[in-house]
Amino acid sequence: MEQKDKTATILVTGASGFIGSFIVEKALDLGMEVWAAVRNTSSRRYLTDSRINFIQLDFSDYDALLNSFRGMKFDYIVHAAGTTKCLHVSDFFETNTKGTTNLARAVVDSGMPLRKFLFISSLSVYGAIHEKMPYKNITGSDTPRPNTKYAQSKLEAEKALADIAGKNPGRLPYVILQPTGVYGPRERDYFMMAQSIKRHVDFAAGFKRQDITFIYVKDLVQAVFLALWNGVNGEKYMLSDGDVYQSSAFSDLIRKELGNPWVVRITSPIWLLWLITSVSEILSHVTGKVSALNHDKFHILKQRNWRSDITKARNELGYTPEYSLERGVRETISWYKANNWL
Repeated sequence: MEQKDKTATILVTGASGFIGSFIVEKALDLGMEVWAAVRNTSSRRYLTDSRINFIQLDFSDYDALLNSFRGMKFDYIVHAAGTTKCLHVSDFFETNTKGTTNLARAVVDSGMPLRKFLFISSLSVYGAIHEKMPYKNITGSDTPRPNTKYAQSKLEAEKALADIAGKNPGRLPYVILQPTGVYGPRERDYFMMAQSIKRHVDFAAGFKRQDITFIYVKDLVQAVFLALWNGVNGEKYMLSDGDVYQSSAFSDLIRKELGNPWVVRITSPIWLLWLITSVSEILSHVTGKVSALNHDKFHILKQRNWRSDITKARNELGYTPEYSLERGVRETISWYKANNWL
């Protein structure tokens, strides 16, 4: 990737997370001055480079954010912080919507001369559309109909950015990325599938055909920097690896990289999946522990069409996916093994 800004300063929120930590690494590779936004409780396992500057930001407190930005200057902000699963529904909106809104308002009100504010949203904001076969690609012209609280909170954050930018012309030059399912080293949700297959169980939901899409984390990171340099202010860009897969493709590749262990393939009817996620959610509230199996996950697994059109990202950003699903899974499983996850 051609380096555009040799002396640029970048703030990465959610820097200790799966996606954020890879963005930090790439920014360092590009020679940028990197600031990583973390919490007191954040792990710095993947943030050990001595060149990283750390800043603690409280996205729930607008006044604290504004004070933190006094005298600070960032050329770019990549807002990768957020939550994908919560114990309470309100937490999605507190973190993903209010947190994003507070951050954007604080940037504007501080007078920071920002070149670009990039928000990582999700393809899921469009919800279950074009579900009649043959499935059509979801495109930017489709009306979002989010069917999960997570997606609703991301969509509300997108709307908040547009509102703030509209009321403050030229002071919030933002772009939005809408990636499909992101996988790769350090990721834990898809890891659960690899763990299950190693234990000889391959689980799928629903009997109707499911068209799914993926993006490897390093391709998403590529798109992040292309969007910072080439993204059109106020625009949204869908992202995937450019291909469409059937539901068994990912698990088949995982199994191959694990040496083809024998597996029992279990396909759950949708009603049973609903029952499982309902019980799991009740147990989460009883124990106080967040579960990956909840009502939001039910709607995600139930959805049959995850096709997306990345033409705009190709044409306007110059985005060219480098990782096929096979290559990405191979690299991911190799990392899981090397780090004793599998």
